Amino acid sequence: MATRRTALAAPLLLLAPAGLAQTAWPTRPITMLVGFAPGGGTDIIARALQPALQEELGQPIAIENRPGASGTLAAAQVSRARPDGYTLLMTTVSASAVVPPHLNPPPFDIFRDQLPVVLCGTVPLVAVVPASSPFRDFHQFLAYARANPGSLNYSSSGVATQQHLAAELLSFEAGLQMTHIPFRGTGQAVNEVLAGRIDIAFDTLPTYLPHIRAGRVRALATTMLERVEWLPDVPTVAELGFPGFHAAVWYMLIAPPGTPDPIVQRLVQAVNRVLADPVVRQRIVQAGFIPGGGSSEDAVRLLRADAARYAEVIRRANIRLQ
Repeated sequence: MATRRTALAAPLLLLAPAGLAQTAWPTRPITMLVGFAPGGGTDIIARALQPALQEELGQPIAIENRPGASGTLAAAQVSRARPDGYTLLMTTVSASAVVPPHLNPPPFDIFRDQLPVVLCGTVPLVAVVPASSPFRDFHQFLAYARANPGSLNYSSSGVATQQHLAAELLSFEAGLQMTHIPFRGTGQAVNEVLAGRIDIAFDTLPTYLPHIRAGRVRALATTMLERVEWLPDVPTVAELGFPGFHAAVWYMLIAPPGTPDPIVQRLVQAVNRVLADPVVRQRIVQAGFIPGGGSSEDAVRLLRADAARYAEVIRRANIRLQ
């Protein structure tokens, strides 16, 4: 580990933004909060990046799971943390862009009280039906849903989650009426789909990929603009008559507002270097994630765009959050 760190030190200093040397960051361990329980997507990608990111930064990174309120408890904590780079958050689109503005009162301002650093990864969603379902493809599902308004149900892991919003987005664009069945978590929702008590689910690919491969569910479509490498024969919703349809779950590194730009840029550089490492990249891809990267400006634009897009979905669907 020390040898690799030494080898990387010179190019890091050459590429570092002006003023980084004066910040002398980091000089002690870093805490990365995760607003969900261990084993979920946010926790998985945080721990996948942790070892290599520690090596890049030269300091230990302690991952602390602080679940609650759809991830917003941890996000609110980081929004109030000292802006010194030693408290960070691995967040998701729901916790940092979608849910907070619709809570009463909002736990924090998603634009003022958090600083997007860099996109770490994205998870495609996949539309699946039980193996016993009569729907062999997406067009059969659409035809039946349109001809029988309100007769089909769909599951999610909670109100205003990406599973819920993806289904509502499709319902709006396709003119469907379906019944939402929210569960307290992904595990319970999956069990109901496997048992055939749920007609269709729009959920994260890593959750259902083993069940798809085992033939326990049937994949009808994926929800990103392009087909995903794990299911190359499964069409996208966009190519099935809804151009531009896009829904996914992203994971992003967040810092407290006011964190100095040299620290932010050091983090951006470190994450991009880690994501370019073939071993780390393979680990992330095998888990079902599309590796992220880019600049802090890219992260800001992504958060703002999805906050606006999903706020409109919530408004149109008349979704109420407690």
